[in-house]
Amino acid sequence: MGDETILNIYKASRSIKKRHNSLYNALCSIFDDSIFVGEIAQLWPELPLVANLRCGLWYSDRFEHTCYFKSTDGHTNNLSFNTSRLNLHLAVLAGQKGGCIIVDSTRKGKRFPDSMSKTIPIWTCVMNRAILNHRKRMCGSVSVAEDASNDCKDNAESTEQEFDSWDCSLHLPLWVPPAERMAIENHLEEWTKQLETSGADITPLLSVLKKPLRPLWISQKSVIWLNEVPEHDSWDFTPLILVSASSSSGYLQQRTASEFSWNYIPGAGDDEESWARGLTPELFWNNAIDLINSGPDQCNQKVADIVEKDRVYQARRGYDAPQVSLKYLKFCGRNDNPSEKLLLDLKSTNFRSSGNLPRDNSAVCWLGSSNIAVCATQLALNASNVDSILNCDQESFSSCLEDHEACMHLPIVNSKFDRFSLLRNLPSAVSFAQSKLAKGKKLLVFCNTGEDISICVCLAILTSLFTVEGCFDDGESFSKTCITKLEMRQRLIYICKFAVNARPSRGNLKQVFNFLNRGSSS
Repeated sequence: MGDETILNIYKASRSIKKRHNSLYNALCSIFDDSIFVGEIAQLWPELPLVANLRCGLWYSDRFEHTCYFKSTDGHTNNLSFNTSRLNLHLAVLAGQKGGCIIVDSTRKGKRFPDSMSKTIPIWTCVMNRAILNHRKRMCGSVSVAEDASNDCKDNAESTEQEFDSWDCSLHLPLWVPPAERMAIENHLEEWTKQLETSGADITPLLSVLKKPLRPLWISQKSVIWLNEVPEHDSWDFTPLILVSASSSSGYLQQRTASEFSWNYIPGAGDDEESWARGLTPELFWNNAIDLINSGPDQCNQKVADIVEKDRVYQARRGYDAPQVSLKYLKFCGRNDNPSEKLLLDLKSTNFRSSGNLPRDNSAVCWLGSSNIAVCATQLALNASNVDSILNCDQESFSSCLEDHEACMHLPIVNSKFDRFSLLRNLPSAVSFAQSKLAKGKKLLVFCNTGEDISICVCLAILTSLFTVEGCFDDGESFSKTCITKLEMRQRLIYICKFAVNARPSRGNLKQVFNFLNRGSSS
């Protein structure tokens, strides 16, 4: 077989795959899988429905919250417990509500993504172990002196029994091989210590999490007897019900919706940049019926019209327009307590609940008493009570702040497109922040999503200009020491306490670390 023949076969294969993975097929697949998600949610209506970003967010129009567990943390030979994605807000939510239903999917023909098979089970086990260790330290030794009263002995025995009943074992699905289970178990103590030394204060979990966390798995192949569905509070653990939305056996299976046929794509919501054409989960669910009924020939144009209409809608309100005002609009709120220190806890974490939770629906977050706020671009345009603005979006925006020098635009791009874009701009960002914060100004940092670049810029600013206790010292303490990865991780955990949707990429965090340690002068 000649090279030309092989090339033609490759082109034909790519053409067929592209036709099968069309936008219409993806949207029909998502809509079809969402019916299954809705059925599972109805079995435990008291439990909040949580989307695992980003893929899971496509599969329902009624998500109450989001979390972020990466499949790569559960890949074979890459197993890890990542303190950059602690998801402590999820543990608090599960404790408050008695559990959670978490939705995700996978394209790889498996029943569950690795985020559900291994990443979340590792997380629950490490959390349970850290909580138990913390309780033991708080209670002290359970041993009772020989001359103690009977009541004291009874209390000590009760406490010991409570500790013994707290399940810290590793719960994995049956399809994880024994060798991999052993590899995970060998790292549990190391990962628990990593959490305990990260600076995260899990004390608030003790008051809301009365039962240990434990994952349960449900897919489209699961058999559920509807007359035997247990109440979520009848279990002796706090359930995290992991729902894999996609079917593992229906790839390219032809199905019918209305008068149109389509090919099923498992995990169609994954990698939205490659197929969604600007459509977001929120826009999809606002127009789902029209899109499904439009048919494969009209779907692309229908999506283009919806995306353009939304762009015009946003522009008319100043969201994407070149002229915007940041001065007179209302802020979501901030903590004005000047005595608050850089405490790594969850006590002031707030949860927002709505019928539909789009990816960019995070609050404008003040980072404690630091006079620094972080958010997405759209939300920044609803912000007031700020004296200076650091725009890390690629788009330039004008403001009507009285001091025109109070705004700086640094068009930073993600590390996937430029490995040093953030590193090149951090000196200017920190210098700008230093000049404003030293005068007591309130600084707003924003980027397109408010989840990655702006978070990393805030991390560099907090580490460079603030003490460990959270006091602005104009960089005096930072100039006398080198920053370790542990110290940087502690500052990131502090930021994530307020910005719970933070998802800084590894490439961008590496650039922040290099900047903090003067690793590059570029």
